[in-house]
Amino acid sequence: MAIPFRCYYKSRLMKKIIGPFSQILPMSELPLNGPLRDEDLLILTDAGIKVDDQGRILAVGPWDAFLAEADQKTEIEAYAESMVLLPGLIDAHTHICWGGSRARDYALRLSGLSYQEIAAQGGGIRDTVRQTRATTQDELTRLTVGRAQRLMQGGMTTIEVKSGYGQSIASELRMLRAIREADQQVAADLIATALPAHIIPDEFADRPTAWIEELAHNFFPVVKQEKLASRADIFVEDHAYNATLAERYMELVRSLGLDLTVHADQFSTGGSALAITYGAVSADHLEASGEKEIAALAKSKVVATALPGASLGLGIDYTPARFLLDAGCCLAIASDWNPGSAPMGDLLTQAALLGVYEKLTLAETLAGITTRAAHALRLPDRGCLQVGLWADMVAFPTQDYRDIVYYQGQMRPSRVWKAGQPLSL
Repeated sequence: MAIPFRCYYKSRLMKKIIGPFSQILPMSELPLNGPLRDEDLLILTDAGIKVDDQGRILAVGPWDAFLAEADQKTEIEAYAESMVLLPGLIDAHTHICWGGSRARDYALRLSGLSYQEIAAQGGGIRDTVRQTRATTQDELTRLTVGRAQRLMQGGMTTIEVKSGYGQSIASELRMLRAIREADQQVAADLIATALPAHIIPDEFADRPTAWIEELAHNFFPVVKQEKLASRADIFVEDHAYNATLAERYMELVRSLGLDLTVHADQFSTGGSALAITYGAVSADHLEASGEKEIAALAKSKVVATALPGASLGLGIDYTPARFLLDAGCCLAIASDWNPGSAPMGDLLTQAALLGVYEKLTLAETLAGITTRAAHALRLPDRGCLQVGLWADMVAFPTQDYRDIVYYQGQMRPSRVWKAGQPLSL
């Protein structure tokens, strides 16, 4: 990686210019819903970014003009190599806080067992719950930091992180506190999501409604008091939370004023309809969604989040991304990095492969991991490069943006910035 040449004129700098870049794709003038053509992409050449001392974008424009305007209060961060600049990538669905391993599950899947059959043998989520409960908060923090740093090396500047492997009040709170501690130790923003409704805990197997009451009285009040999360998730499937239980939980989340997101339509349908009914921000997975579910999602404000890592990990169909887009949905793409069904954790590779199989344009693929991913997290201050937003950015070592997806994740970022500050990769 090239070392930037920097000019410091004063100890207190009011602004900085960064560049030049062969191409900048601001991703700032794209609709949030529906299909995109590559011709829709705004591409600036020989351009730069001007950032204020808080890390927000002041301007995106010609590099030569920025140089000509520079004064003694301007830091110049100039690069000699050719690079293409994008908004920092956003992974809007991960489970990177966990303890232990599920390599055994992976081997069993390769031998022919289904996800449900492995779970019936004591594997699956319950196996990770046992291992995570035995992991200290400090160790969970360390593991989450390590995984977040790996994602940052792939260009992620915002990473959603779920709890869900504690499945007791104490363990779920310990996970959320570990996520908060990890967020303080990494440059990327870790967006915590409470997922106590991942499975029915063994201790409540014969009285699942009592678990939801326990969450209402002893979990969510602490989450709100300590500001551990502003979002909550639920896994809607008959082997996890059926429709009746899901409705109780969603009513609870809605009454607390938390944003709702849903693991929906992964193995069977029904979850996306509940997501629409209860005003969820996003419905994630959707591998089993058919024409009826797609049409309903297109009429709603729910973001459809595809998780190609789960399809690769489980050997199941991809989310019907092409149909969702053509119907008029907002499509985000996330890695679902977790120890069981999606162990890869490489969003760019997964997005590129989803694009191949679902015939997504480059514009649709890149929007799914930038501006539309930001919408899936309700973060209007990032996801594109425009005045007033955070200068979260990633540069790739090429002169042609098409190479980024063309190499299917094998072109790694040459530099990443968080709020205008370059990170060490």
